Amino acid sequence: MPILDSLRPMPHLRVLVTAGANGIGAAIARAFHEAGARVHVCDIDRSALDRLTAELPGITGSMADVAVAADIDLVFDDVQASLGGLDVLVNNAGIAGPTGPIESIEGAGWERTIAVNLNSQYYFARRAVPMLKQSLAGPCLISIGSVAGRLGYAYRTPYAASKWAIVGLTKSLAIELGPHDIRVNAILPGTVEGERMRGVIAARAAAVGVSVDEMRQQYLSKISLRRMVDADDVAALALFLCSPAARNMTGQAISIDGNVEYL
Repeated sequence: MPILDSLRPMPHLRVLVTAGANGIGAAIARAFHEAGARVHVCDIDRSALDRLTAELPGITGSMADVAVAADIDLVFDDVQASLGGLDVLVNNAGIAGPTGPIESIEGAGWERTIAVNLNSQYYFARRAVPMLKQSLAGPCLISIGSVAGRLGYAYRTPYAASKWAIVGLTKSLAIELGPHDIRVNAILPGTVEGERMRGVIAARAAAVGVSVDEMRQQYLSKISLRRMVDADDVAALALFLCSPAARNMTGQAISIDGNVEYL
């Protein structure tokens, strides 16, 4: 197979992207759509979902709170109706969670972060795996984690705990599903430019008592390349992981972060 062809995902893949109407999820959905895949997204934001499906009519969508199992069951009803099966699950949904010292973090904030960031990955994988086992198109499960899944992250303990757990889930599922020829990998984005990161920087600046500009520079100073990554960088890696060029890659937690040295 020519090397350039091996770098392209197989056309007509059936892809589900969770939280796929905004940010990284929307970038991944667009990238697969442009590569010829049939894409279904779910999102809790109705207006964002409507914008995406209007912009790219080939993409279908479902409203869902990914922390609610009943909503996820409805998503899979829509996936079956729209796609007729599944070849790729991108478990992307996540929230920043509360920022502050551990003694100030309320239980509700902790529990919501774990519910959205971790429990949703279980709920979606549980429903997706039987469909992936039926796929003949090199089925893949991609979990979107974070560089906080390989580094400690002071004042962001709920978020970091959930992202470390995603790496354990990924590596365990890779072993479990390998005999079924299902590849399972995690992408660990670093500091991704965008509205969500601006909010995180502002919250952390307030938590430690410095200006937003100073906190932004602190983030950049910890990155070897001294720049943030784009959502499109994450989407490009997701496409690669679903391409024939990555056919022997599984059980990996791959950072795309400009080399974040510490948090």
